[in-house]
Amino acid sequence: MSQTKVLPQVQPFLDEMTETWSYVVYDREGGSAAVIDPVLDFDQASGRTSTAGAEKIVAFVRQKDLAVEWVLETHAHADHLSAAPFIRAQLGGRIAIGDHITQVQGIFRSVFNLEKEFLVDGSQFDHLFAENETFRIGDLEGRVIYVPGHTPADMAWLIGDALFVGDTLFLPDVGSARCDFPGGDARSLYRSVRRLLELPEQTRMFMCHDYPPDGSRPHHCETTVGEQKRSNIHLKDGISEAQFVKMRTERDATLGMPRLIIPSIQVNIRAGQMPPAEDNGTVYLKVPINKL
Repeated sequence: MSQTKVLPQVQPFLDEMTETWSYVVYDREGGSAAVIDPVLDFDQASGRTSTAGAEKIVAFVRQKDLAVEWVLETHAHADHLSAAPFIRAQLGGRIAIGDHITQVQGIFRSVFNLEKEFLVDGSQFDHLFAENETFRIGDLEGRVIYVPGHTPADMAWLIGDALFVGDTLFLPDVGSARCDFPGGDARSLYRSVRRLLELPEQTRMFMCHDYPPDGSRPHHCETTVGEQKRSNIHLKDGISEAQFVKMRTERDATLGMPRLIIPSIQVNIRAGQMPPAEDNGTVYLKVPINKL
């Protein structure tokens, strides 16, 4: 008899302040899990952090008696600080990201003039995934898909029939991610998305963000490859690369920087760790003037 294929169970968590979706992906209760894109609460005005949101993920994992094997980052986020170190400390698992993170580290080491001890080799993470590398979460198999464009280092995680796209795509009525950050490229994003849309139409697709147009609906996190092909306002079938690049470039020129980009990048290229404390024992984040 052939063994029944295990489909991933997915529990989403919404951080309302940054409109970010985090996920617990697991094979079964009492089984194995991965945590994807966990958020650390950060109050910019005071510089204070909190783990209140991440603690909800910890509580769920413990309730389901899950063993966390991976803490996966789709990319170095520019809109929230990662809670990956807190998740690892509470639940175990290895913090992983795509191997092109070294490019992003190189770019922002210069932007923030980071300490000479900061390495741009990705060694801050427990594991760097390469294109098409596979991994296991208990009875589930995952595969890594390299999807540059939003940044040069974005990865999508295909776990069973569930695809976690990071900031590559948004829900059909929202469209696509910006491409004007250092190292971003609209042409690359178009080609990355076309690769994702070659997957079976029934593949479940999970967003990292949702920005409901004009607040017209509640936040949602899930769609399908087929629905994106039919309905995505920026990248549905029939939209050419040239059309997309023109639209994306013109649109990006009107956008301001994300509210938390300056603290987020400094932390997230370190796998969620803060910069080293200075000689007074205090941690500081830099603000480059007229740089971004």
